[in-house]
Amino acid sequence: MDLWIAFTIFAALTQTLRFALQKALGSTGLSPGGATFARFLFAAPLATAAACALYVQSGVSLPVPGVAFFGYVVVGGIAQIIATELTVRLMGMRSFATGIAFTKTEVLQAAVASALILGEMVSFGAGLAIAVGFAGLVCLSFPRTTAFEGRPVAFGLAAGALFAVAAICYRGATLSLEPAPFLLRALLALATATVIQSVIMALWLSFREPGEMARVLHGWRRTAPVGITGLLGSLGWFAAFSLQNAAYVRALGQVEVIFTLLFSTLWFREKLGGREVAGLLLVSLSVIFLVLGTG
Repeated sequence: MDLWIAFTIFAALTQTLRFALQKALGSTGLSPGGATFARFLFAAPLATAAACALYVQSGVSLPVPGVAFFGYVVVGGIAQIIATELTVRLMGMRSFATGIAFTKTEVLQAAVASALILGEMVSFGAGLAIAVGFAGLVCLSFPRTTAFEGRPVAFGLAAGALFAVAAICYRGATLSLEPAPFLLRALLALATATVIQSVIMALWLSFREPGEMARVLHGWRRTAPVGITGLLGSLGWFAAFSLQNAAYVRALGQVEVIFTLLFSTLWFREKLGGREVAGLLLVSLSVIFLVLGTG
C-alpha cells in the first residue's frame, strides 16, 4: 500500500472520532467557537514539540520558509477555522452523518482548486471515481423532505469550499519546503498552522465570547481529546498532502463517510435508511476505484 493511502485512511478515521467528540462537547455548554478552539489549542504545543524533535533527530538542513509558505499556511489555517466552526454548527442542525456529508462537496471543489491554484490535474479514472463518490454523497446528504433546507445546505457548501481551500494551501505549504523529508515538511507546516490558528481563535474568543477560553481550559478533560485526535488527523492529512495531489487525498478521504455512518449508528443511535445504504455503497466503490487507479 502506498504511504499516502495509509496516511489518508488514518486521517479519515481520527477525524471522524474528533468530530464525534466535538459534537459531544455541545452537552458541556461550549459554543461552536469554543469547540473549534479546543480543536487547535491542545494540538499546537504537541505539533510544535513533534516537529522540533523530528528536526533535531533528522539532522537535515531546511530551506528557509518563504513568503509562499507562510501565505499558504495563513490562508489555509483561516479557511480551516471557519470550515470547522461551520461544520460544528451544521451538526447541530442535522443528524451527525448527514451533517458531515454536506461538507463533502469539498471533493469536487478540491479537484477544481488544485488545478487552478497548483496546476495539478486529476486523471480521467480518478475523476470518474470522484464522480461516483459524489453521487454517493448526494444520496447521503439529500434531505428527506422534498424541499432543501437553506441554512444547512449553505453551511455545508461553504464548509466544503473552505476545506478544499485549506487542503490545497497545506499541500502548497509542504511542497514549498522541498527537498526536506516528507514527514518533517508535514510536521513543520502543521505546527505553524496550529499555532497561528490558536492565536487567531484566542483573539476572536476574547473579543466575541469573553469567558469561553476559560471554559475550554476548565473542561480540559473533555476538550483535550478533541485537540489530540485533531492533531493526529491533521498529521495524517499533512503527510498525505506532502506525498500526493490534494484532490486525490481528499477523494480517498471520503472513506470518512463510512466511519461516520458507523459512529452515527453505534454511538449516536441514529438509524440508516435505504438511501444512506445506497450512498455508502457508492462511496465505497469510489474509494476502491481510486485506490486501484492510483495506488
